[in-house]
Amino acid sequence: MNKSGSRQLFWLVIFCVVFCIAGTLCIGMVRSGSIAAAQSSASAASTSAALTGDELLESYRHVEVASVSDALEQLTGRRMYMSHKMQSIFPAKFAGYALTVKLAKDEGNKDPEALSGMLAAIDEGSAKSVWVMVVEDGANIAGMGGLMGTTMSARGYAGAIVDGGVRDVGHLRKIGFPVYATGIVPSTSVRHYRFAGANIPVQCDGVEVQPGDIVTADADGVVVVPRARAAEVLAAAQEMDFKEHSMYSIIEKYKSIREAVKRFGRL
Repeated sequence: MNKSGSRQLFWLVIFCVVFCIAGTLCIGMVRSGSIAAAQSSASAASTSAALTGDELLESYRHVEVASVSDALEQLTGRRMYMSHKMQSIFPAKFAGYALTVKLAKDEGNKDPEALSGMLAAIDEGSAKSVWVMVVEDGANIAGMGGLMGTTMSARGYAGAIVDGGVRDVGHLRKIGFPVYATGIVPSTSVRHYRFAGANIPVQCDGVEVQPGDIVTADADGVVVVPRARAAEVLAAAQEMDFKEHSMYSIIEKYKSIREAVKRFGRL
């Protein structure tokens, strides 16, 4: 073989070696990326599982309710969000532990103690509680108003959810106490309703709520997280938040939602 042929063979061998090394490195990087992503996801889940009750609640205050709803649907296959009828009296975001209360219809009753159990339940609530109230057929009945809201605010409640009406909204807005309800009405529950139980399972706007479940709310609505699944739901919701927030810049750069979905697999 002449010198020219030897030189060509030499460079061909070098090229093949470099190509193989580069290919091996690329495969390693892809595998490492996949492993790192899996480890990151596992680490997030592990971190969420290790959080104390207060830390878990604080984390829920910083994750979007829409992501929590999506995470619940993926993990449990259940709808755990309240309907469009459940609206806030002013823009609010909070999370807390459900203190459930139910009022049953009792038209025309003259019992002065008919609602005393409800008042006792308010005074037994603590900081981080969310008042979750179900008023039977209560679309046109105010389940709570300014006096109840002031007490809850003074006791450190995170907020209130009322499957029924709310009144005294001017005062509630003034003190900054967040309430979600199915409507604003001036009526009263006195002599129309009777206390039917506290810290019991209830169906609030079609969603099952157990005492102590995490209730989280923001501008998108209200979601209930079963306490036993709170850590894994949080981890999944945080991952969804991260992906979605990362997608905004990709969409703006490439002017394409398909490009962002291809990169992050989130819609």
